[in-house]
Amino acid sequence: MGEVARRLGKPLMPWQQYVADVIMEVDPDTGRLAYTEWRLTVPRQSGKSTLIMAKAMHRCTASGFFGDRQSVVYTAQTRKHARNKWEKDYAWQVQGSRTWGRLVDVRLGNGNEHMRFPNGSEWGIEAGTEKAGHGPTIDEAYIDEAFAQPDGRLEGAFSPSMITRPNKQLGIVSTAGWLDGSPYLLDKVRAGREVVELGMRERVAFFEWSADEDADPEDPATWWSCMPALGHTVTEEAVAGELVQRDRGDFRRAYLNQWVSKDESDDALFDLAGWATLRDVPIERPKRIAMAIAGSPDREWFRIHLAGERSDGRFHVQVLAPRSPGPGWVVEELLRLKREHRPVDIVMDGNDPAASLLPDIDRTRGLKVTTLTSKDVARAAGMFVDATRDGALSHGGGQLLDRSVADGPRASPRRCVHVPGAGSRL
Repeated sequence: MGEVARRLGKPLMPWQQYVADVIMEVDPDTGRLAYTEWRLTVPRQSGKSTLIMAKAMHRCTASGFFGDRQSVVYTAQTRKHARNKWEKDYAWQVQGSRTWGRLVDVRLGNGNEHMRFPNGSEWGIEAGTEKAGHGPTIDEAYIDEAFAQPDGRLEGAFSPSMITRPNKQLGIVSTAGWLDGSPYLLDKVRAGREVVELGMRERVAFFEWSADEDADPEDPATWWSCMPALGHTVTEEAVAGELVQRDRGDFRRAYLNQWVSKDESDDALFDLAGWATLRDVPIERPKRIAMAIAGSPDREWFRIHLAGERSDGRFHVQVLAPRSPGPGWVVEELLRLKREHRPVDIVMDGNDPAASLLPDIDRTRGLKVTTLTSKDVARAAGMFVDATRDGALSHGGGQLLDRSVADGPRASPRRCVHVPGAGSRL
């Protein structure tokens, strides 16, 4: 499989090769594949699509072991999702391959999407319904994004078409779902964990990468513990950006591969009632002041914030300039506030909508702004939350500041790998 992926221009990462090695193990007693079903849950953007492509292509081209005329079927949430994924991520890669581009007949006709190989093997798509698989026999099937399946009817539809095949395999692949909305996948994950805990080495192979429950979601060490593509196709800075931009439940589910409730994404980063108790105006003007610029995605409002150190050691934050709409006033007001407060620095998130003002700021004499990376912003968000919870921060209050806090970065997290291992590898 590794060689197939390389020829497709998608070399397998270590985690993908590891999964491939396990699911392709052969039972020495029967000479057949040791696992008829494999289940994988992994964070988003980890490369599960590449693994599926290499696996399916290996099945369709490795005639020596599987024999000719293998039938592979791919499904996702809906037939539309399956077609889009299959056409853009799989068929397009095969058509552009130097090895298979001229050998594989790719058909994209609506209702008849499939790839036909010189040995007679076919790889196509099916609708994600109980009618899927009704027809010719199936050797290999995939239920991708299994979190969207309401029950086991799709798996039940495949079973009769696969029952007579000697080396059949069903792959159930997904990122974690919702505790109150993904019953099929949740049952598969719970059963898979039991398989691993019992030390079973046949029929079902189960893999899971997810963060420990008590791990700090803002700590890069947490990301390294559960994101197998980190350091390969994903960077810390990219994850930090997602941490800042996504709400709590969505980040946990998508990037820590944790099971959450659907309404968990509405949870605030911290108690807003507790935030209200920190409202205080210091008697003395804060020292070592810094300022920050922020804007809304629709560019309806722009704000200039202040943060400074109080004489009692606490930090103080407030909104200095909350004008709206539009950005026309920002540069001039920023220059005025700089003269008044003499900040040690003026900063801006490099991914913030206000970054569009940077050319104007650069052309303004006496103004200089430091742009922050996503990692910087994530670190600052963590420090802000800690200071708030520890009572080491005060604020000037006001509806705009309260809204900024309520709408600000969110986050919070379970464990890492479960894997079996059997006999020789194909």
